[in-house]
Amino acid sequence: MRKVYLDHAATTPVRQEVLDAMMHVFKEVYGNPSSIHQFGRPARKLMEEAREKVAKAINADPKEIVFTGSGTEADNIAIVGGARANKKKGNHLITTVVEHHAVLDAFKALEKEGFEVTYLPVDAEGRISVEDFKNALRDDTVLVSIMHGNNEVGTIMPIEEIGATCRERKILFHTDAVQTVGKIPVDVKAINCDFLALSGHKIYGPKGIGVLYMRRGVRTQPLYFGGGQERKLRPGTENVANIVGLSVAIELAVAEMAEESARLSVLRDKLIDGILNNIEETRLNGPREGRLPHNVNVSIEYIEGEALLLSCDMKGFAASSGSACTSGSLDPSHVLMAMGLTHTTAHGSLRLSLGKSTSEEDIDYVIEQLKPIADRLRAMSPVWEKFQKGLPIT
Repeated sequence: MRKVYLDHAATTPVRQEVLDAMMHVFKEVYGNPSSIHQFGRPARKLMEEAREKVAKAINADPKEIVFTGSGTEADNIAIVGGARANKKKGNHLITTVVEHHAVLDAFKALEKEGFEVTYLPVDAEGRISVEDFKNALRDDTVLVSIMHGNNEVGTIMPIEEIGATCRERKILFHTDAVQTVGKIPVDVKAINCDFLALSGHKIYGPKGIGVLYMRRGVRTQPLYFGGGQERKLRPGTENVANIVGLSVAIELAVAEMAEESARLSVLRDKLIDGILNNIEETRLNGPREGRLPHNVNVSIEYIEGEALLLSCDMKGFAASSGSACTSGSLDPSHVLMAMGLTHTTAHGSLRLSLGKSTSEEDIDYVIEQLKPIADRLRAMSPVWEKFQKGLPIT
């Protein structure tokens, strides 16, 4: 049976070049980078070289790069720390209803501390309105967080205009770029962001390493205490091997981005058309244009999502129903619900995310296998039977 991995938005395999660089650190450069002796200095040198590579990839200054344990941690330091550090300036925050839970849960925690949060709605394609954003701004707005590309439906947000408005009004602007770095161009100066989060394991680097870009002169507060590492924002001995691995991964991803994104866009569109044309009562979630090159999200009506995922797995291809961080939840996707889908339609959603290993033969195989899966599951569905008979579906 063919094995096809189409869950790259959840995580990616580690590239051999990344693994080789990490193994060198594990074997040869084991000193503490905070130590000034001959064993610590090489570790510090590798770490600072890695910082330069990451900064170059997003057009930042190396001094603006903070290594974290994950993209989630980077989001939290920016949002929670940034709001707390600037509370005297104002109490109002803005985000969207379709953010990753790393962002949404941070805002919910801040609400418990007394902050007021405006959650911007999205349209049927998962995109916010810049006009809605501008109308939500208040004199006491101190921080805005809008994701760059949505992790579930692939929608690219208009963050350049949002960033420009925030910069003009001296409001902190954070963007979660975990799904976009290495996939589409990311330039912190063009975005006008004060904070940006990215993650190593989304770009063929190791898990357990992320980056917070923090523009020089911006204030935030640490969430942890105990050391002076990473500008006192991420205390604890640095994970040099993971940091080096991340830097190799991001350097390769950016170098190959134009060619790889073009290749994936062709495969993405073929997969979308194959599903929509071969299986009746299906819909694309998210836009055709302005979509991440590796993302496909479809709803196959009148099918239960968990059964769909298990059936896909039995046929050898890995997919998901949305964010990997909430895969154990029985609730429908908050992103799809915010886009106006019904519970039934949202439950039958399938996210297929492509990557370096994805071939045209893989796409052909998935298209071929999905129709009999859908037919079999619908044959067992009382809702599908009602639909075919023209009966009302509640």
